[in-house]
Amino acid sequence: MAKAVAGVEIERLIQLLARLPGLGPRSARRAALFLIKKREPLMAPLAAALQTALDTITVCRTCGNVDSQNPCTVCTDPRRDPSVLVVVADVADLWALERAGAINARYHILGGTLSPLDGVGPDDLAIDTLVGRASAPEVTEVILALNATVDGQTTAHYITELLADADVKVTRLAHGVPVGGELDYLDDGTLAAAIRQRTTF
Repeated sequence: MAKAVAGVEIERLIQLLARLPGLGPRSARRAALFLIKKREPLMAPLAAALQTALDTITVCRTCGNVDSQNPCTVCTDPRRDPSVLVVVADVADLWALERAGAINARYHILGGTLSPLDGVGPDDLAIDTLVGRASAPEVTEVILALNATVDGQTTAHYITELLADADVKVTRLAHGVPVGGELDYLDDGTLAAAIRQRTTF
C-alpha cells in the first residue's frame, strides 16, 4: 500500500479532481499541486466560482440548457429565430453548435439518446416536451442534430415518427466528408453517407 504524502484534505482534493473527464490520478495530483501553489490568484477564485455555480446554476424549464437564469439566455434571446428548433442530445452539443456559430435558432435538449441496452427509453428523455414545442404555431422546422451513432439515429427515427402529424419540416445534419478531410483517410460509412447526400456544386 502506498504511503500518504499529504494530509487528508489534499488527498480529498486529488480524489475529486481525478473524477473530472480527462484527469486520472497522476494528472489530478499535478492539478492539485498547481492549484495549491497558485492559491491566491487561482484556487480562491476557483473555489468562489464553484460555490456561486452551486448556488445559482439551474436547468432551463423550456429547453433543458444549464444557465444561471430560468428560462436560459438562449431561450430569452429575442434575436433568435423562433421558427427553427434544433434538437440535441446534451448541453455539450448545444455549446458545440453555438461555438461554430452556424445557426441562430432555439434549442431542445433531450438529455441523452434512446439506448435499450442501457435501459434508456422514451420516458427517460425530454421527448414529450419536444413534441409539444414542435407543435407551436411559430415552429416550421425541427433540425435533429444528433450523433451519427446507432443510438442517435434510432432516436432521430423515433422523433421523426412522432412528428409525422405535426405541421413541421423535420431535417437532420448532413453526414459525410469533413471540411479539410482527405478521402483516403475516411471510413467506408462516412464515404457512403457522403455519396448518398451529395449536393449540387
